[in-house]
Parts: sequence; C-alpha cells; structure tokens
Amino acid sequence: MDTLLLKYKTVKEAEVKVWFKAAPVSAFPKDGGACVKYKDLQIAVFNFSRLDKWYACQNLSPEKQEMVLSRGMLGDHKGIPKIACPLHKKTFSLETGENLNADLAPIAVYPIKIEAENVYIGFSE
Repeated sequence: MDTLLLKYKTVKEAEVKVWFKAAPVSAFPKDGGACVKYKDLQIAVFNFSRLDKWYACQNLSPEKQEMVLSRGMLGDHKGIPKIACPLHKKTFSLETGENLNADLAPIAVYPIKIEAENVYIGFSE
C-alpha cells in the first residue's frame, strides 16, 4: 500500500482530540466540495446543502493516487450520501468511507461540525 495512503485514517467523533478550524462556512460551495490542508493531509470538505449536512474525507483518490476527491460529484446511493471521483467515477460513502463499487479499499472520513459560522474537522492527533 502506498505510504501516502497510509497517512489517512478514519476518525470517529469519540476519538477526536483536535478540532481544526478549517474555514468559514462561506468559503465552501453549496452542494460542492473544497480542499483544506491539515498538517501534511489534504482533506476534502463537502457542503451537501441539499441534505443540510457537511462531510469530510481524504482528498486522495485511492485508485489514481491523485488529490481530486474534493472536485468529485456529490450524490446519494439508496439514501447514502456519496462522492464520485472525477477521474474514474468510483463512488464512496461520505458517512463510512466504504467503496460503493466494492472494488477498492474504503477512504478515510472525518467528523465535522459547524460552530459560529466556521467549519471544524476532527482529528485524533
């Protein structure tokens, strides 16, 4: 497995030790994504306004090894919010990171919260 991919690890809200202030809510497009950097990680943040929810995941496409997931297409699959990679259209759950095509490893997902019109991403370190 690529060492870059190993840097990404799903974090559950109970494991959060640091809430990183990513940017104001206004910095993110509605029903779209943007990339933020935390230490040496690139994190894709999505304002899924149609569902009134926010999501965060690794920006690294596990198949193509390119930092592109923030530019992916938002949607849902049987009620599961998903992101489709813009390079190969493989889809991943924004809730669990599971590859919905069942042919790739899952992506890392991170808890997210909105406070005082700012977006915060949770990390375990």
